[in-house]
Amino acid sequence: MKRLLFFLLLVSSQLLSSTSTVVKFNINGAIGPASSNYVKEAMVYAKDQNANMVLMELDTPGGLSTSMREIIQEILNSDIPVVTFVYPKGSRAASAGTYILYASHIAAMSPGTNLGAATPVNIMPSAQTKDSNSSKSSTLEKKVINDSMAYIKSLAELNDRNISWALDAVKESKSLSATDALKYNVIDIVAQDTKDLLKQLDEKTIKVSNKNITLKTSDATILNFEADFKTRLLSIITDPNMAYIFLLIAIYGIFFELMNPGAVVPGVLGAISGIIALYSLNILPFNYAGLLLIILGISFMVAEVFIAGFGILGISGVISFAFGSVLLFDSETLGNDISIPLIIAFTLVSLAFFILVMRLFINSKSAKVVSGVEEMIGSIAEVTDTNGDSYHVHCHGEVWSAISNTELRIGQKVEVLELSGLTLKVKPIKE
Repeated sequence: MKRLLFFLLLVSSQLLSSTSTVVKFNINGAIGPASSNYVKEAMVYAKDQNANMVLMELDTPGGLSTSMREIIQEILNSDIPVVTFVYPKGSRAASAGTYILYASHIAAMSPGTNLGAATPVNIMPSAQTKDSNSSKSSTLEKKVINDSMAYIKSLAELNDRNISWALDAVKESKSLSATDALKYNVIDIVAQDTKDLLKQLDEKTIKVSNKNITLKTSDATILNFEADFKTRLLSIITDPNMAYIFLLIAIYGIFFELMNPGAVVPGVLGAISGIIALYSLNILPFNYAGLLLIILGISFMVAEVFIAGFGILGISGVISFAFGSVLLFDSETLGNDISIPLIIAFTLVSLAFFILVMRLFINSKSAKVVSGVEEMIGSIAEVTDTNGDSYHVHCHGEVWSAISNTELRIGQKVEVLELSGLTLKVKPIKE
């Protein structure tokens, strides 16, 4: 009986050891700080789980070069095979995604996907004038594009992939479909889905960290890795749309607090949103001209409230605000941009806020006082009692002590001239 139990334990342990583990995670959208942080955490998780392979499903229009290089460093320094799969159908691995594919130990795509257009976007379009500024710009462009070409060439050599097409993707922004990418040795596999990919990877031998590793993926256990709260929060606040919203909330909140000191809530919300916006702008490359145009547009709309500009300042403010919002972030650099409907909505809201709401606020400040000492002056009262030179009058539902330089009688209407302490100085109203 003991021998049988020992035999069963031995067989079960061998079966467990022969089952490989695959850690899978998804990157959808622009490559940014949140993406690189997500990849780092996934690689740590894979090591903790003793995973045999890491599968990254990719769908990206591109993104920041710094974040892309961080991801590639994680892949190249990994002891675990990393497979990048452009999936689902209709996805793409453009710009930064192409570099990531070239860096991966196995590059795979599903039908209906594409990759390419890997030219550094900050050098386009190229100015072809002959002045000194153009010459300096052209020199900088050459440095950037040569660096990118050398980088993708080194990745291609490392994984034995098509070098000439990689250079064309950088220099001429060429793109390929999944079928052509396999044909020209840009990728290794075209698979319908994850199941098909694992089936094709089974028994495939690849070189990782100077060691040959044979993949066992036919019956692999897949562990899905999800981003933690910190990564999801970073993804939210580094999104250009959210950074734009936080920036405007900060401007509105602080402005309203300055116009109405002591409101507290607008100031607190403005300060918190301002800190978040500054953090986002510190991470995301933004255009200073766009930011200044937004501030200038808001200033014009505020000026329209105080100055009779016949609408010229308001219209100029709207135009400046809208152009600044469009220019604030470069969609080609980030792989994402501020939504045009969002810009239109905030432009109209800003116009309504600063011209309608602020005008009501100013009118309320200049409205006639309805309580206090100032409101008593000029009020009409009625004499209710006389006692020599002193009187009692009924004013605003209350009985006040009163004095007068003219003799008064009970029931007579009087006008309040002054308020001294709790005594009114009044004069009779001629009937």
